Amino acid sequence: MLYDLVLDNCKIHPLKGNYYLGIEEGKIKNISRQPLKADTHIDIEENLILPGLIDAHVHFRDPGLTYKEDFKSGSQAAAHGGFTSILDMPNTIPPTNTAKNFQEKIDVASKKSIVDFGLHAGVDNLEEIEKISTLNPASFKLFMDLVDDHFLVQVFEKLSRIAPKPLLTLHAENKDLIEHYREKLQAENKKEPQDYCLVRPAIAEEMAVAQALSLSHHYQHPTHICHLSSDRSLQLINYMQENGCPVSSEITPHHLFLDSNDYKKWGNIAKTNPPLRSPWVKIPFSKLDKIDIIATDHAPHTLEEKEKGLWEASPGIPNLETVLSLLLTQFHKKNINLEQIKSLLCENPARIFNLKNKGFIKKGMDADIVVVDLKLEGAFKVDDFYTKAPYTPFSGWKYQGGAIMTISQGKVIMEEGQVFKNKGHYIYPL
Repeated sequence: MLYDLVLDNCKIHPLKGNYYLGIEEGKIKNISRQPLKADTHIDIEENLILPGLIDAHVHFRDPGLTYKEDFKSGSQAAAHGGFTSILDMPNTIPPTNTAKNFQEKIDVASKKSIVDFGLHAGVDNLEEIEKISTLNPASFKLFMDLVDDHFLVQVFEKLSRIAPKPLLTLHAENKDLIEHYREKLQAENKKEPQDYCLVRPAIAEEMAVAQALSLSHHYQHPTHICHLSSDRSLQLINYMQENGCPVSSEITPHHLFLDSNDYKKWGNIAKTNPPLRSPWVKIPFSKLDKIDIIATDHAPHTLEEKEKGLWEASPGIPNLETVLSLLLTQFHKKNINLEQIKSLLCENPARIFNLKNKGFIKKGMDADIVVVDLKLEGAFKVDDFYTKAPYTPFSGWKYQGGAIMTISQGKVIMEEGQVFKNKGHYIYPL
């Protein structure tokens, strides 16, 4: 058979030797130990290939806040970092909490994104939930720090009556506690960046996680909890997972690699929700096997917005272009293995968010692939990034290993740091 494209001399962990991938019409059609014929060949030169990375949590700020990021720049950053699929959060202007706004964002992303995309739906008017469901959102996203308990229960009740049950994704921090500590600390004139940990203490997350788990277990409703920052939160989730609760968990690169001491160097550049935790509160790297996925919570802002005072500075950290190299560096230090990286960034996101053709290098799957050079060395520089955000708390960090080519549905969209034009597709067919 003559394929559209063959990738020659690929390493596929944990298999031994070199492999050849035959790609036809954007799908993986053959994985062979023997050379294959094609119109086009790309020699992978015995580098490792992984499934295209999936980021289940990004904020591309489009529409309404495109001066911070848009689907073009955000998807270029994704491709640069080895991601071929992203799921965008609903807090844009307008938010994707109506079917009309949701469809309009699909149209915007379809014109701009160079990687495949899905969208999380916001929840405001309960009557809109069923309408949005027909558009196949990745999940319904609720910010527990912005809603009261009664509304939270109403959302669980409403979603649990829809078949099949749509995933509910939660930002888990207790609203009342945050408001209490904010008033207290403002009255005390607290304004140093590290004081932000006190505004949103770990107990606010742990209380919200416990409440979310109780509701998820009661309604037996699939629930995904974003950006865990507290080890005790993770312990609660693991216990409930072992006892039949349909819940999954996520951690970000900044909560994994940074801690509250980093505020001393980076100030409000490191401000994020939930805040960075102290070393004895955060989730240790050794517990990464207890977490389901890594998602970046890529949340770009302007430098002007980040350099304001504690109470005014915008929370959020861009991460799409750093996470893979951060993890590969830990692989070289023997703190993580390649199977874990695949699970956290490819396989588990595909499973949790129902991406049927993504996350695996198998026959019949989308030809979404990231080529990794395990020997690549460098240091993170903002000037090398495609995101509009001109900062990162990982600036200057040395790394070993990184993406040297990204392939989306059989088309090269990044090679050696250069990103190319492409038309991304909505992941959930209407």
